[in-house]
Amino acid sequence: MIGLVPDVVPLPAETIDLRRAVREFLAADREQYRWESRVDSWISSWDPGFSQRLARQGWVGMTIPTDFGGPGRTHLERFVVTEELLAHGAPVAAHWVADRQVAPALVRHGNTVQRERYLTRIANGTCHFAIGMSEPEAGSDLAAVRTRGVRADGGWHVTGTKVWTSGAHHSEAFFVLARTSELDPTHRHDGLSQFLVPLDSPGIEIRPIKLLTGQHHFNEVVLDRVFVPDDMVVGAIGSGWGQVGSELGFERSGPERFLSPQPLLDSVATRLDPENSGAMTTLGGLVADLMTLRHLSGSVARALSGNESADLSAAVVKEIGTSYEQRLVSECAELIPEVRPDLESDDEISRLLAEALLHSPGFTLRGGTSEILRGVIARGLGLR
Repeated sequence: MIGLVPDVVPLPAETIDLRRAVREFLAADREQYRWESRVDSWISSWDPGFSQRLARQGWVGMTIPTDFGGPGRTHLERFVVTEELLAHGAPVAAHWVADRQVAPALVRHGNTVQRERYLTRIANGTCHFAIGMSEPEAGSDLAAVRTRGVRADGGWHVTGTKVWTSGAHHSEAFFVLARTSELDPTHRHDGLSQFLVPLDSPGIEIRPIKLLTGQHHFNEVVLDRVFVPDDMVVGAIGSGWGQVGSELGFERSGPERFLSPQPLLDSVATRLDPENSGAMTTLGGLVADLMTLRHLSGSVARALSGNESADLSAAVVKEIGTSYEQRLVSECAELIPEVRPDLESDDEISRLLAEALLHSPGFTLRGGTSEILRGVIARGLGLR
């Protein structure tokens, strides 16, 4: 791992009080509002009310500077809050994309109009975003996107299709990666740009992609000559690839890449017989891997706090983390063979197991497939 991730350093002592405060808030909020812990809560549990209550604590958009209407906290502090939210399976999906990717991107690349329109409301938990990167024939190979931006008077006409657009049917706007100049096969990453597109714009159609369970949080978003004014270009025309790489650093390195099924692991641990040495060995192995991933992800958060590049190290965390998540689900199922997975069950562990089994196939796909990430890592090491 040498050279792939920053040095592992324990979280600073001052984060202990923050963690305690978050736990106390979550216990009280769950008691009052009766929400249920969920696997994959950052995708599947949409609750704007919870996001606004969390924001009143200063725990949404934490890294937005005070000059832009945010709390001005560090990435390490956000890391601690995020860990607790995911470990408790809290309903965070409404603010997740805006908090994790959009806010840092607008702080770094946004113009005055974009920052003033969105950042304060993101920090208030009242502005919800989606991300338009993947496409039907591009997937994790973002350089292959076919969505096009064509110059128009005062802006751009954007045409194309985006898929796996989580929460688009609830969101106010989304980032769209589009090609704004002809593809040069020898420089595939050139000529890409990012647009900030309101989802109620004329020419947009949002089509639901439902899970086998009937749940709906994914979407296909079709853009037909959607007009985007010049002041909604994110960064500079042609700089999209570098900007997306930075955003993926936030997306790929966070605790959601190893804590999505954590509520299941916690529930299983309470059911196991401590005298069963085989079960304890399996549980111990999972916890040891979890601790390693926490250190790696926390070290990336520390690097981000220092404005260091984390693209490569984020890819490492994501590739290892999501593989761990899939293994966790399968091993938990083996540890509790007497539990029947059932999404409608009143028994929490039965419901959590069902959620985990249904969601786990996607763990290694979203945010970049494992195959793509291994290529990123290999190139970063000079092996390709």
